[in-house]
Amino acid sequence: MKHVFGWVFIVMLSVSSATAQDTDSLFYKADSLFTSADSLSIFNLIDSLLSAEDLLSSQLAVRLSYNSNVLSAGRTLGIENFGLSPGVSYYHKSGMYADVSGYWSKDFVPAYYLTVASLGYMRDFSRHFSIMAGYDRYFYHLNQEDNYIPYRNTLSISPIVEFKPITLSLSYSFYFGDQYAHRIMPGIGFQLQKKKLLKIDRISISPAFYPLWGNEVITEFEIIPPQTFREALDNYAQYGTRYKVEQHDRDVFGIMNYAITVPLIVSHKKWGFSFTYTYNIPRALPGEPDVLSESSFLSGSITRFIDLASK
Repeated sequence: MKHVFGWVFIVMLSVSSATAQDTDSLFYKADSLFTSADSLSIFNLIDSLLSAEDLLSSQLAVRLSYNSNVLSAGRTLGIENFGLSPGVSYYHKSGMYADVSGYWSKDFVPAYYLTVASLGYMRDFSRHFSIMAGYDRYFYHLNQEDNYIPYRNTLSISPIVEFKPITLSLSYSFYFGDQYAHRIMPGIGFQLQKKKLLKIDRISISPAFYPLWGNEVITEFEIIPPQTFREALDNYAQYGTRYKVEQHDRDVFGIMNYAITVPLIVSHKKWGFSFTYTYNIPRALPGEPDVLSESSFLSGSITRFIDLASK
């Protein structure tokens, strides 16, 4: 069932690949550039292995991905320009994999702003049940004084159940570093594929639906009037106003986004192509300002496979 990972995580790329309310908030959001179990590096690896129904040998793949927008948990960042992501993936026939991906966008300074290194393992337990687990490490190439990045690591696990043509998935990711965050993304997809159409090895389309749950720290400020003249003076000295200002941080959990994705995947000989349309319906967490708008974007990739089987 290893081929099913391909379209599942291509869809997850669409769910997670891009946005933020503004460039600064990008680095304060719990998921930074990613949503929960979306791990773009995992997508990139699996996307590299689409040419084979059964992976009988170790493979190397070189890839270039494109995204028409930049998203984070379905939140639109106001960045309308495209981004590029080159990468190299290695899959061992034992199920182990490794991936290194870079991220470029002219909306950041420097334009090449992120490298992601990934290690993981995938295994089939039966014809219908598989699991993928992995670790991602984020290396930001940014001015550390201007950008606070709370999360630099992700641990994720994704069980997948397939009863053709229906596939069910449940992905969990734990982000950690200076802070931590959780993301849970179940999914249901329907796959249609055709082999040897117009002499192309395989063409498939896999519409899917993904809700996203997660937690985020909501900061609220309480303005407290002084009870005495002395208290007013103390408040002036500390806050610059006669009122006392108290900050309250609440860790809230809830639905963050609904995503509908429609990936088209083409595999031919040693090449793989994917084109995905994604529509996001973000939802505000309890206490979060309800200013999130629906958005859509396109993404795609081209991959060259290298079979490492001994001759």
